[in-house]
Amino acid sequence: MRLALCFRYVLCLGKALPVRGLLSCSQVRDLPYHDYSALSPHCEQTVEYKSSSLDLVTLLKSRAHRTTMAVDFTGKWELESSENIDNYLKALDIDFAFRKIAAHLTPTKTFTQDGDNFVIKTQSAFKSYELIFTVGVEKEEFTKGFDNRMLKTLVIWEGDKLVATQKGEKANRGWKHWIEDDKLHLELTCEDAVCHQVYKRKD
Repeated sequence: MRLALCFRYVLCLGKALPVRGLLSCSQVRDLPYHDYSALSPHCEQTVEYKSSSLDLVTLLKSRAHRTTMAVDFTGKWELESSENIDNYLKALDIDFAFRKIAAHLTPTKTFTQDGDNFVIKTQSAFKSYELIFTVGVEKEEFTKGFDNRMLKTLVIWEGDKLVATQKGEKANRGWKHWIEDDKLHLELTCEDAVCHQVYKRKD
């Protein structure tokens, strides 16, 4: 069992009290939310960890900033606008023909959510993809039919945003999903390229 040396903060009479101890990765994941409410903003200095499959600092931050109730992304969403998609696809080494097709597609995203468990289906006239994940659990992902790369993907909550880090061949790769004014926003990043898409609800 992997063990992590960390500081656990609990609230006692309105004050944050650090409790030092050995916790397994699963124990950290299962700590109640109130234990994180007073977590130091400089938690990199208060947490030491040894784990090949789970970034405990990231997990602690995710639980510290998470709202009491998860945002409900459930439903079907249709692309309304897309900015800088071509540069994002270039950064992924996607060929010219695919990029030109992608620029004219109007994909839909269907979210199925059960707490921290998600299924996101992206469908278009050209290709379809399905992403299954649990927030806070790193998983291997193969981007078959897209750029065909193996990734290690970790999705966390940052406030009301779903934030994914995709470790692999390309630097600074990931995405963010959030809802604002009843629109679904998606920010895609790879190296220096940033693409921003907005989706509207589809009945």
